[in-house]
Amino acid sequence: MASYKQNLPPSAVVRQHVSLADKKSKAEVQRDRQLEEDRKAGTAPAMVDVQTGRDINPHIPMFISQNPWYVPSEGPTLKHQRPHEERQKNMTQIHEWYQKGTTGKSATKFRKGACENCGAMGHQKRDCFDRPRKSNAKETNANIAEDDYVQPKLSLGFDAKRDRWNGYDPATHKQVIEDYEHLEEARKVVKEHEMKEGESEVPTTEEGAPKDEDMYAEDADMAGVSVDMDSRTRITVRNLRIREDTAKYLYNLAENSPYYDPKSRSMRENPFAGVAGKELEAARFSGDNFVRYSGEVTAANEAQVFAWQATRGGVYAHSIAEPTKLEALKKEYEKGKTTLKNETQKELLDKYGGGEHMERPADELLLAQTESYIEYNRKGKVIKGKERAAISSRFKEDIYPQNHTSVFGSFWREGNWGYKCCHQFVRNSYCTGKQGVDAESSAAKGTTTSNEQVFKAPKLVEPTEVKEEEMVKEESEEEEESVEPTKSPTPSDDEEKMKQYEEERRLEKERREREQRRRDKNREKRGRKKAKLGKRKRRHRDSDEDSNSSGSSDSESDSDKERKETRRALKKANRERAEGMKAAKEGDRGRKYNTDYSNTAPTEKEMEAYRMTSVHSADPMAAYMNSKFEKKHCK
Repeated sequence: MASYKQNLPPSAVVRQHVSLADKKSKAEVQRDRQLEEDRKAGTAPAMVDVQTGRDINPHIPMFISQNPWYVPSEGPTLKHQRPHEERQKNMTQIHEWYQKGTTGKSATKFRKGACENCGAMGHQKRDCFDRPRKSNAKETNANIAEDDYVQPKLSLGFDAKRDRWNGYDPATHKQVIEDYEHLEEARKVVKEHEMKEGESEVPTTEEGAPKDEDMYAEDADMAGVSVDMDSRTRITVRNLRIREDTAKYLYNLAENSPYYDPKSRSMRENPFAGVAGKELEAARFSGDNFVRYSGEVTAANEAQVFAWQATRGGVYAHSIAEPTKLEALKKEYEKGKTTLKNETQKELLDKYGGGEHMERPADELLLAQTESYIEYNRKGKVIKGKERAAISSRFKEDIYPQNHTSVFGSFWREGNWGYKCCHQFVRNSYCTGKQGVDAESSAAKGTTTSNEQVFKAPKLVEPTEVKEEEMVKEESEEEEESVEPTKSPTPSDDEEKMKQYEEERRLEKERREREQRRRDKNREKRGRKKAKLGKRKRRHRDSDEDSNSSGSSDSESDSDKERKETRRALKKANRERAEGMKAAKEGDRGRKYNTDYSNTAPTEKEMEAYRMTSVHSADPMAAYMNSKFEKKHCK
């Protein structure tokens, strides 16, 4: 608490004309803060309570030490935090209780307010325990009973109402102690009389001397026993644990220590588990929880489960009401179960064989011992002996069906997987060997195995990021390269081959002309599109652009194309993801019959869109992002 600020009620503020808008200056605030730090450090004296004169702890927060406005005070004080005496309720003390019995004094004549039946003060006629008189004390003024105690008005608290020993008088236990003392004296007299008569032998020590049991009886009874020496409350406390034993809850005082149940005085787990230096204690005490899984507990649980199953099957059995019946039913069931199991096993062995595998192998095989010796160096390499064979996986290996010599998926071309041995792309097809490889390679080149010339039209791809002149040049070069392998040498002898060759040349020339016209048409179309896009962009340009705007427009148009392709790929990725979520919810039963599983390789834009939309499973926001995507796209 840095300083004291007097809080006044609103009436006092109005009466004294105190201004609420007054604030401390910056220097005063800094001075108060420095004083607070000095008081906490002990270099400045603490504030003194104006009510009690004691120092106030400077570490008490302001909201506790500052008195509220409705409890005004003249200076710093903590009186508002202490109980107010005028508000305290005087409770009954521990020695106060209801008085029992009567006072022992009786009156000579009837008094007003006394019981009409017996004449005693303290109760009414309807509460009287005496026999109802034919002529009551009010009429006769004779045989007036003793008065009852006037009971005090006790104010009992919560604990006092529930105190089982409240009102107990320890002097009443004195009679029990005296009875035990009389019994002990009688026992000694009987023992002495028997020894005199010779009916009982006198106990002796190891040396042969007579041993007096009563001589050490006092010390033996008082070993490890605490006694209250007050004669009125002298109670012997026995059967307590030895003082040297440590309580279980004191073994481990860590925050995550095993739970100790004070009601049953049991610690279910081992308190020394994982504690360094307590390995020996951990081995000795494993916790009290093992009692729940040892002895007859398991058998009792199994009997209870069997009783439930039998009742469910139509045979009533109760584990507590009829334990003998339950045990007999369980033995009969186990016997029948074993017999049925043996008969079923015998039938299976007789039908399918394999009984030799059920016999116990030799001890040498069980121990898995061998005479082979293997020696390794420090690096783990074998320097002597034969290394053990590596254990293969549990899956089938080196199995090639349909005459294949390689597995499916060992060959890939144009987005299709196949067999490497025959270059076939149909799974579980019969292997054709080298002939299939030759046929597939010749088909890829555009020829057949019979050396017949087949001209294959090249696949045209419209480039987007190269110039038009370079594109035309590259396409012409590719066409020439694709046609060159199909050219055959000029025929010299056979005129038919020469005519066929000229006809093919003519057809190829016409095809090139058609392709050239198509490219020119596409080039003009792209030019018109670029011009239209350039006009649209010029509207937003400044008036002081130079003559180099044409080149920038081309680059901008290319960037716009990239954006459009990226946007198109993002839409496609989101659509496919939404369809996948929908199909996962519907399951195979909701899947359409015309589902298409395309295996074409994705483009760069599609891969970029996948990376932009994919959500990693380890992402803490993955669930939120998936739910948000589902609400937006999977409606």
